[in-house]
Amino acid sequence: MTGMRIVFMGTPQFACPTLKTLIDRGENVVAVVTQPDRPKGRGQQTLPPPVKELAVTHGIPVLQPVKVRHPEAIEEIRALEPDLIVVVAFGQILPKALLDIPGKGCINVHASLLPRYRGAAPLNWCIINGETETGVTTMLMDVGLDTGDMLLKAVTPIDPDEDTSSLHDRLSMLGAELLAQTIDLAAKDMLQPEKQDDALTCYAPMMKKEDGLIDWTRDAAAIKNQVRGMTPWPGAFSYLDDKFLKVYRVQKADGAGRPGEVLRASRDGIEVACGTGSIVIYELQLEGKKRLPAAEFLAGCKLEPGTLIGKKGLPVG
Repeated sequence: MTGMRIVFMGTPQFACPTLKTLIDRGENVVAVVTQPDRPKGRGQQTLPPPVKELAVTHGIPVLQPVKVRHPEAIEEIRALEPDLIVVVAFGQILPKALLDIPGKGCINVHASLLPRYRGAAPLNWCIINGETETGVTTMLMDVGLDTGDMLLKAVTPIDPDEDTSSLHDRLSMLGAELLAQTIDLAAKDMLQPEKQDDALTCYAPMMKKEDGLIDWTRDAAAIKNQVRGMTPWPGAFSYLDDKFLKVYRVQKADGAGRPGEVLRASRDGIEVACGTGSIVIYELQLEGKKRLPAAEFLAGCKLEPGTLIGKKGLPVG
């Protein structure tokens, strides 16, 4: 416990372990700032963000400004007199007027080894690009997008079969631990900020649904990484007889054929040719159906070798 007045800003599940760590440490979290409740799921039911649910459970006041840069939102946060603002996946860029409020600054937990993978989707892009390690960085925020001075880093390997979902869970816990260390140093004025080298950066833009479309002319390793990096969202996909086909769990293989051609379809997987090599699909989901293991999928959808999987309405190969 540091005795500092802390405002926590975060929205999704990724931010919850860090907020929970602050609560468990007995930190003086005077308020939580999160995004407004939004419609979710098929029923479009209005639901609170995970961070709000956690804050309410622990009796912490919650602010939900539509735009945090609006003067009234800034003044509401200023009135809380925070010594420190902690930001984890909040979802809006903070204006200078807000960054200047706390004496100890605004500390962000970012899910990459900065200056690599600045942006909204570092977890997805590091897997898609075939990285073998990643981590979390705490940094002092400035007005740029993830450009502030770095504070502490924690590195972790990426398993070659790991998808975004499991990496997300690991990094959210790692980030919580790193933030605790960072706060302890901040309380003692012992942080040593380090400038980022812009020449080493790369950008991780927000994922779009169309990023999931599989180009079967690419090599098997690239397609496997795309599937891993797109799971669970937005999902890697292709088309089978003009029907939307989501692809979940795959492995590389050495088969050859026209890109997108089904080479074999058996209980232990569906092998599809790529530009170089092939991939074996273990889990998939056809439009209007459930996500299924290959064996169950084939029980309801016969796939003959030679069938082409590809863009909607277009033959492949």
